[in-house]
Amino acid sequence: MTPLNTLTSSPLAALLDHLFNEAAKMSPRAAVADISPAEQTRLMHSKTEYQEFYTRLKDQPLAVSRATGSLLYMLARSCNARTIVEFGTSFGISTLHLAAALRDNGGGKLITAEFEPSKVARAHENLTTAGLIDLVEIRHGDALQTLRDDLPETIDLVLLDGAKALYPEILELVEKHLKPGALILADNADYSPYYLEIVRSPALGYMSIPFDEDVELSIRLG
Repeated sequence: MTPLNTLTSSPLAALLDHLFNEAAKMSPRAAVADISPAEQTRLMHSKTEYQEFYTRLKDQPLAVSRATGSLLYMLARSCNARTIVEFGTSFGISTLHLAAALRDNGGGKLITAEFEPSKVARAHENLTTAGLIDLVEIRHGDALQTLRDDLPETIDLVLLDGAKALYPEILELVEKHLKPGALILADNADYSPYYLEIVRSPALGYMSIPFDEDVELSIRLG
């Protein structure tokens, strides 16, 4: 019997190759070249002006790496995830990996939040092309609002890959839904030091380790 692996099968495998190759040719730095490094850092850490910064990057995929994408798929498969929440859809590259895992787990629901309308449309197109849109609910708008209500009773896995300054706030929104043993993966978590303080504290109900160069992998303790 051939094991299920939507990730390496048609049409998803070819689509991901195309998207990763496209992302490699793009330069987010060019989109913010007229902003000083100090101002870029300020905007990235702002809890009120982050939309201005990320709107400038609306044409950039801001994709996870291939390794992180594979890790997401493996984590979701290994914990038999059926409910996943993602903060920061962008073009849907990470979403595709997570939805593929849900498909191979036998089904489930992925709720993903994205405030930029052009990225919502692009992600919807990619998920439709991959045949995975039936597993995904894309919530358009500020995640502080769109993820405030109507979440699954229990959440198996969370991906944080949106505005870094909001990681603690998004974690707070989903925290009461996290089942014991739920996994949280945060991309570029070094830009959110307070978030790292939370998830690296067993006293607050988490254990966590840095993984690869820019990923933090955490578990919700029972």
